Amino acid sequence: MNLIQTDQINCYNPSGRIIPCKKTGQDGDTRTGTQWPCPRFIQKQDIIEDLVTGLIWPQNAALNEFPLSWQEAFDFINDMNKRRQFGLDHWRLPRRDELFSLISHSRVNPAVVGPDQFQNLFNGYYWTATPCARYPNQAWYIHMGGGRIVKGMIQSSYMVWPVNNPAAGRQSASAKEIPGSAEMRFKVADDAVSDMATGLTWMRNADIIQKPVKWGDALSTIQRINAEKHFGFNDWRLPNIRELESLTDMTVHSPAVAARKWFFSVQSFYWSSTTSVYDPSYAWTLYTEDGNIGVGFKDGADFHVWPVRTSETQDF
Repeated sequence: MNLIQTDQINCYNPSGRIIPCKKTGQDGDTRTGTQWPCPRFIQKQDIIEDLVTGLIWPQNAALNEFPLSWQEAFDFINDMNKRRQFGLDHWRLPRRDELFSLISHSRVNPAVVGPDQFQNLFNGYYWTATPCARYPNQAWYIHMGGGRIVKGMIQSSYMVWPVNNPAAGRQSASAKEIPGSAEMRFKVADDAVSDMATGLTWMRNADIIQKPVKWGDALSTIQRINAEKHFGFNDWRLPNIRELESLTDMTVHSPAVAARKWFFSVQSFYWSSTTSVYDPSYAWTLYTEDGNIGVGFKDGADFHVWPVRTSETQDF
């Protein structure tokens, strides 16, 4: 599996109290995804290399010192490249998924993995290079204090944390993303869609319960469909928040879901198995209209269930 784990190791009841993880089906129980190396980050003078993603980040997370508009963010990074800051000249504004790779789901303020590795982390919003498909005058930014992914006007001012990808070679700071081919990435069966980029298989029916439910009911429903061996498998699970986010496609909207033509009954709101440690009575959620990552109150019957499982070689 190419998708990295979250760092959540605890499990919680709907009121937010820590409970034993065994057989809960929560993120802290399943721990799916690629494990992190230890250490995950290597410092090289003023830059930090992430051994999980191969990305390089400035150790100083506030090089710009004060918030900038989206265009000013690109101008700032282009100036970095002219000056070959830190000896490199292919800095760029990170894509949404790249900045999200630094988010921790076990801590807040900052909600950043390995915060001691970095300097001047701001517990507020940072720009990404990813535009909003539905609103051309908006772009995505991430709250590094809590981990939410939201969109806003490009005239707004937020912090900038440039990224560098040596494996990709020379790149200019650009807002343009090149989407992958859905036909090459996904394999469709009668009842499921397998994602060859992440190693995940999703139910084609994206609303298995046909109504929104509470978080606890979402988890118990997964246990029930496994007992019934839905579509011949008993290892379905409620996806963690990284798995849910991996289904988003930022080039489309309503829904902002990759391979959306191969799914049916896609709903607007979905539960993840990942608890929000900012307030453990909430869990992380996906809003599919545009792709926002937010939270939902666990005891509110407001979100739907989209089961996932880890693909096996024969699935492909």
